[in-house]
Amino acid sequence: MPRKPAERAPVAMEDDQSVAGGWLRGIRFSGFSFVMMGILVLAVMVLAPSLRTYVEQRQQIDRLAASVDDAKEHVEELTSERERWNDRTYITTQARDRLSYVLPGDISFLVINDLPTTADITESAPVSTDIQDTKVDWLQSVFASVMTAGLAPEAAKP
Repeated sequence: MPRKPAERAPVAMEDDQSVAGGWLRGIRFSGFSFVMMGILVLAVMVLAPSLRTYVEQRQQIDRLAASVDDAKEHVEELTSERERWNDRTYITTQARDRLSYVLPGDISFLVINDLPTTADITESAPVSTDIQDTKVDWLQSVFASVMTAGLAPEAAKP
């Protein structure tokens, strides 16, 4: 009796399998792997809220540091202004400029209303209250304007 040839397993991969699929089927998970994954997930769940709080607090600290820097700059400006007001020459200059004070023997000139008057412009043409009747036929002027624009020669192209 003739023997049937034994069926052999193919050496090459089947067409429906891919390299990644074969690799994934080859991964074996042990109990230790599952425990470590569980600990990793638990660590992420525990640390995520405190990490968010940390980031919010760092942002708040940065905002407060910026406001402290602004306040320091403002204090420096006020200190320099206070030092200027301690100078007698600065006080004299401010009194002359702001309050128009003069020293004895000085002559002060004040120019009041040095802008040009607008009354000359409005008085040039009197306003009439009479109703005026025009003798222009508006329909004919509109038609003439349209015909002039439509029949104008084309501009030369460059």
